[in-house]
Amino acid sequence: MNLDLFFFLIVSAVIAILSFLFAAWLRHWINKQPSSNSRIAEIGGLIRSGANTFLRKEYNVLAKFAGIAAILILTFLPTPIWQGNIRDNIVMAIAYLFGTTLSAIAGVIGIRVATVANIKTAEAAQKGIKPSFMSGFRGGAVMGMAVVGGTLLGVTLVMLITNDTTALLGFSFGASSLALFAKAGGGIYTKTADISADLVGKVELGIPEDDPRNPAVIADNVGDNVGDVAGMGADLFDSNVASMAAALVIASSLDKTVGGTVNSSMVFCYAAAGLLASIIGVATARMGKHGNPTRALNSSTYVTTAVFILLTALATWAFQLQWRIWGASIVGLLVGVIIGIATDYFTDDSKHPVHHVAKASESGPAFTILSGVSYGFISTLPAMIGIAFSALAAYKICEPLGQGYPMFGISMAAVGMLSIVGMIISNDAYGPIVDNARGLAEMGGLGDDVIEIADSLDSAGNTVKAVTKGFAIGSAGLTVIALLGAFISEVNDAASALHVQLITGFDIMNPMVFFGLLVGASIPAVFSAMLILGVDRNAQRMVSEIHRQFREIAGLKEGKEGVTPEYGKCIEIATAGALRELIPAGLMTIIATMVVGFIGGVQAIGGFLCGNIVSGLLLALFMSNAGGLWDNSKKYIEAGNHGGKGSEAHKSGVVGDTVGDPFKDTAGPSINTQITVVSLVSSLMSTIFLTCSIFH
Repeated sequence: MNLDLFFFLIVSAVIAILSFLFAAWLRHWINKQPSSNSRIAEIGGLIRSGANTFLRKEYNVLAKFAGIAAILILTFLPTPIWQGNIRDNIVMAIAYLFGTTLSAIAGVIGIRVATVANIKTAEAAQKGIKPSFMSGFRGGAVMGMAVVGGTLLGVTLVMLITNDTTALLGFSFGASSLALFAKAGGGIYTKTADISADLVGKVELGIPEDDPRNPAVIADNVGDNVGDVAGMGADLFDSNVASMAAALVIASSLDKTVGGTVNSSMVFCYAAAGLLASIIGVATARMGKHGNPTRALNSSTYVTTAVFILLTALATWAFQLQWRIWGASIVGLLVGVIIGIATDYFTDDSKHPVHHVAKASESGPAFTILSGVSYGFISTLPAMIGIAFSALAAYKICEPLGQGYPMFGISMAAVGMLSIVGMIISNDAYGPIVDNARGLAEMGGLGDDVIEIADSLDSAGNTVKAVTKGFAIGSAGLTVIALLGAFISEVNDAASALHVQLITGFDIMNPMVFFGLLVGASIPAVFSAMLILGVDRNAQRMVSEIHRQFREIAGLKEGKEGVTPEYGKCIEIATAGALRELIPAGLMTIIATMVVGFIGGVQAIGGFLCGNIVSGLLLALFMSNAGGLWDNSKKYIEAGNHGGKGSEAHKSGVVGDTVGDPFKDTAGPSINTQITVVSLVSSLMSTIFLTCSIFH
């Protein structure tokens, strides 16, 4: 291994370890915050127990899946074991298991911290908005630092030990496949409970959101953790690994052509700078006594962005790296911020779209749905243009550097967009922590003033969560375009070894490419439908259970002292249903990719990936933004607008939010992981598809 690359690998490992130490300090700070309310401690314990039970059962199921997948990888990848080098197959299988393990650890860390930080945030709200905000934000930041540190350290170790980018694709596939199922399972769980609690509690009985009489209320709070913390942590761990893997596959191919390791070194240099910028951004995050939490979260993101631009410019100058590659990375980062701002416009409760949907809700739920769907579709345009522009700009900026560099420029734009992912995860994990804190404040009887503070923090979390989802989907778009480049690179490596014609692109007039294009475009829609139907079936079971409890438990509906619902029954329904539904949708996407590859070969797979990317990004953006829009429209009405709580507009808003829940928290954010998984399966099986297809 070239000394230059070795230097950047060591620096990356050191910064990753620094992020772990910072995460440990943040966790220590959170644990030191006071918490003395026995009722909140009891409810917090129920939430923690439910989250840990679900995670343990989910990971048992996924461990079996990973074991079977590892045996198949050992047997067939990168080449069938009876044809190739046995050592390569063993390395690939171990790298895959390493990726799944680190992705799972990301979820566990998130749950452990979030289920402590929610209690601290609720109690801190009694002292004011500032201490409550800091507890919630620093709780999320533990996960941000740990996940991104784990990403950088994992990729660094794979490269240090194997010096093989194909093994890195195996590592990335491990992270992606676990993230796909964890996000789907967590999303089904959380939205089952959320929908059931809202429909029976708010719409039928007119009781508050987190009323302890509601049997689904604890399951709902558990769901915030397993869906928005554990699932999201695995999801963004996967996105970050995939962006680095795609960039390193292309960089390694370029380095073989030009000699040296300068391109691979740049990937690690910029990734390490991004993590360092996130550490600085989190460490300097502050909010005044009467500050705005949304502004505080956004300003931290802008600080991190500015620090990254400065650090990478200094590194590019000091190590004499290519300024054009730096330019491509910065384009990706800035477009990511712009996508976030556009998403904010369509989901923020101070902007026109939310106000319009809230107004439309006065005329009934049909108009809530119609207006929300319309704005959701419109909201996809700025992000799709942003992704297209950043890919085009990165391509053109790097084109003068020679063949192969334009695609490397796109991959570095994805690395740039994800460079501040430590801050993005911190902001995102903040959301479910303050959402839980709001529930704890109400169930613990902390009073209206505390609930109002928790509500304002929760509203900021919803807005910022919508922004971070837009950011994650945008970066996934660039990453999968880079993975398409990585697929071409892997195919051409195999084609060179087999002395067959290389591929330079995919002509849609080729019937094989067009066949793949149409099939690939349909997969995200079917995948989304399977997940939403899973939520639908599970929520119907839970609604029946809630009705049974209100009917059979004397005094529950009236709130008689000493009468408590059977919370565990709802937790059991959510857990069993999520575990039943989490495998089929993800497995369908992997099988569909393999079927297309074995029918039409690499040309059909090229079309399949293009169709999957375009329709997947469109659906993911639409569902995430429409869901966030409906959620904040409901909250805007609950704040006293258009009749306030209990009005017809409020009931319509709740219906809109019910439709939006599986959109924004189950199907939408899972699609970008689905796109990544099929791209990685295609790259890993490129040699097999090149040699074993019905129509060459």
